[in-house]
Amino acid sequence: MENFKDKIAVVTGGGTGMGRELVRQLAKEGCHVAMCDVIKENLEESFSLTSKEFPDVRITTHICDVSVEEDVIRFKNEVLEQHETETINLLFNNAGIGGGGSFIESSREEWEKCFAVCWYGVYYCSREFVPFIVASDEGHVINTSSVNGFWASLGGTPHTAYSAAKFAVKGFSESLIDDFRMNAPHVGVSVVMPGHIGTSIAINTGKLLNSGPRSDEEMEKVKQNMIKLGAPVHNQSLDQIRDLIKERTESFKESAPMTAAEAATVILDGVKNNKWRILVGEDAKALDKWVRESPEEAYNISFDGQSRSEVDDTSENL
Repeated sequence: MENFKDKIAVVTGGGTGMGRELVRQLAKEGCHVAMCDVIKENLEESFSLTSKEFPDVRITTHICDVSVEEDVIRFKNEVLEQHETETINLLFNNAGIGGGGSFIESSREEWEKCFAVCWYGVYYCSREFVPFIVASDEGHVINTSSVNGFWASLGGTPHTAYSAAKFAVKGFSESLIDDFRMNAPHVGVSVVMPGHIGTSIAINTGKLLNSGPRSDEEMEKVKQNMIKLGAPVHNQSLDQIRDLIKERTESFKESAPMTAAEAATVILDGVKNNKWRILVGEDAKALDKWVRESPEEAYNISFDGQSRSEVDDTSENL
């Protein structure tokens, strides 16, 4: 797909981050876009920004929790009706949240919600929209996995629900290569594996999981885990630990080595070049290389320490 002019794209998680930037850059190229999100104010902001910038393309908004199949079916029906179409050209399965870090300590509800958004969201949307992509003259499915789709860790910190889902997304996407080649050769597929990108995923996760103030007992467990990982927090109070976590959550976007806009450009360039595997960010490329070269060392904390320092060195030289 050399360009996106007059194509129709579906983008999940379009309210913030990479989703919003995908919508804006697609619209800039003359692509009509249907975007969904579960947070209404974020969706409205994306629509306001994009429709003012690019009034000549059709932009529609849809409230949809991609982890709920009935929501996705309604979303699909709305898209077909509002865009007056029976075909779709591009599906960006981009929506995702965090949570459910520990299979042992996290609640089952939180674990399953993260897994459902990050994996079943891709599955349900693919079930509903892929037939309309196959019916088009030219189509492409773009599934957002993560570096945690090939490395199931945050450097010693448990990351089980998100990693399990992102591994599933990666495997599903790769399996579609042969499926499309045999049964829909005019349709392409890409699996996107971003590193640390400047998005609001940490803040949005808190909103969606309704995570209120943690009890002192929960915070004591958090503190002990931080100590196990070598953090110098022995003398800090539980309130200080709370403030530290809040600060890290809020700074996730600003501290990223790549912006969401830059990431969206990399993704769209990858689609145009029919790349099935799109690594986003120098940190993603470096981590991919290290895991492939030293798989047995990938979950040693020393490995993570080495990879982080080398990624920092790489970023400083860009």
